[in-house]
Amino acid sequence: MQAGSPWFFDPFVIPFTIGVVWLFSVILYKWVRWFISLPGEDKALVRHNLFSAKSLKALKEIVLECLIHRKIWKTNPMLGFMHMSLALGWFLLIVVGKLETSTYIHDPVNPPHVHVFFRYFFPHEPASYIRHFNYALLMDSLLIFVLCGVALAWGKRIYSRMMGMRRTTRHTPFDRIAMTSLWLIFPLRYLAESVTCGVYDSGSFFTGGTGDMLASVLPAGVLSAMEYPAWWAYSIALGLFFVAMPYSRYMHIFTEVPLIFLRAYKVKSKPEGSTFDNFQVQACSRCGICLDPCPIASDLNINDIQAAYFLRDRRYGHLTQRVADTCLMCGRCAQACPVGIDQGTLRLSSRVAFASRTSLYNAARYEFLASAEDRSEGTGKVGFFAGCMTQLTPRVIRSMEKIFAAAGVDVWWADKHGGVCCGRPMRLSGNLLAAERMERYNTELFRRHGITTLVTGCPICYKSFTQEYKELNAMGIRVLHHTQYIAELIAGGRLKTSVMQASYAYHDPCELRGIYAEPRYVLSHVATLANAEIHEKDGVHCCGGSLANLTLDTASQTRIGATVVANLAATGAETIVTSCPQCKKSLQRAAENDKIRVVDIAEVVAEAV
Repeated sequence: MQAGSPWFFDPFVIPFTIGVVWLFSVILYKWVRWFISLPGEDKALVRHNLFSAKSLKALKEIVLECLIHRKIWKTNPMLGFMHMSLALGWFLLIVVGKLETSTYIHDPVNPPHVHVFFRYFFPHEPASYIRHFNYALLMDSLLIFVLCGVALAWGKRIYSRMMGMRRTTRHTPFDRIAMTSLWLIFPLRYLAESVTCGVYDSGSFFTGGTGDMLASVLPAGVLSAMEYPAWWAYSIALGLFFVAMPYSRYMHIFTEVPLIFLRAYKVKSKPEGSTFDNFQVQACSRCGICLDPCPIASDLNINDIQAAYFLRDRRYGHLTQRVADTCLMCGRCAQACPVGIDQGTLRLSSRVAFASRTSLYNAARYEFLASAEDRSEGTGKVGFFAGCMTQLTPRVIRSMEKIFAAAGVDVWWADKHGGVCCGRPMRLSGNLLAAERMERYNTELFRRHGITTLVTGCPICYKSFTQEYKELNAMGIRVLHHTQYIAELIAGGRLKTSVMQASYAYHDPCELRGIYAEPRYVLSHVATLANAEIHEKDGVHCCGGSLANLTLDTASQTRIGATVVANLAATGAETIVTSCPQCKKSLQRAAENDKIRVVDIAEVVAEAV
């Protein structure tokens, strides 16, 4: 039933209508359930910030990331255009289509199917309507915009390298149903509108032009017979996509919006898990951008544990301990993720869930730490915490002794003769009870000795102290990695160094992500630093020896480390410098057959003192 009916209804709109009702019913159910189950402190953050500038900031991010896809543009312009044309183009088709319908029938409230199938119900635009605004021209332009994105999506599946992607994600059955129907929606819309324009000699340059072409090559009876099936096909594709969407990767379209708001309100995932995790898990579109940066994929060809697959398996309740545990937690996937999903905490909470099912997850097992022997020495207000891995690389400790002595620093040595681990290895394995008990022991140790500055030679310990030890800041204890502390000594004139005739390439440890200036400042005062270009700072490749990995054997770790050695050796440097004892051990193992030395930055400085 076309124009002239007050209801603007035809049976072919039923698949579309069913899909819309189903989609928004599922979304509403999920959102309400997740919000109700949020922890009390998270609900308080929402209430406190809902009517604040943070909501406006979130709206801006929604436009930039959900519609324009700014971060994906930065990854690859063609990939960004593909995502933007589909998201922004479809959004504008809905908005402009609604305006077009409201302008034509002078009724701002009308069923959603009216503007979706506008060309069927209103094949002719009156002259007064055209003079008011040429909506047909604008709608045709937007349709071309979206079809460009569809064409690029088809091309990406055939040859993903044209968009800078060596790997693309493998899809679930619902992903394939939703993706196929999505790819058909706009070509079918183009066909249906063109046929109607051909039958009624209407439309603008794109659909009208195609309609004229069809009318010139097809008998009028054939063209008229094509019209109704074409609109049915378009409606079925829409309905199928909407029904499949909540169970497919395209659920991210609606989940990313509340996630952005919650993140703006400072709601965060927790190691023990919370229902906020649902927003993060289902905001993943499985776009595949996280696949190529993963060292486990590029060096070991293990292609089923990456962030996209971890989130997929967790979302559908199929997560295995192997997938949860096989990860270096180097942060490269999180850095690449255009949605900004907190991959590390989500993977950690999954490990906590697995660990809590074992007999090892028992607080009573760690009560002995309360009476652990204090083996520290010294009376200085500057404390040095070596950590387990630095204990296994004693040259670093000896180098720090020389540096402290040269600068005239009175040092309290927390664990020079052994001590209690910082707790991060246990935390990374999912055993929060053990980690928290170690944290309490060390916090009390630092309090008892009254230190004001805590220096650590290990990025793993540094990250633990700065992120997990909540009381240190309240106690007035400043935590520094040894690269930061040495940089302060040099800048303050307390440590004099000479420049050696040698060239060094610096490896940024994953756990020291973001601390880039200080180690380079230090090295600039002792040697010539080679430029590693894309293989440094945020682009650094993990050494392979990360303590976050719970499954990879030594041979696999060495293969990953060999990539780092090859990248840095290509600079022509004589020595690889790092500032992590674990990285040093891993790179030394990988460089056994190479004529290149691997040292810690403290060793280089000690040589130059």
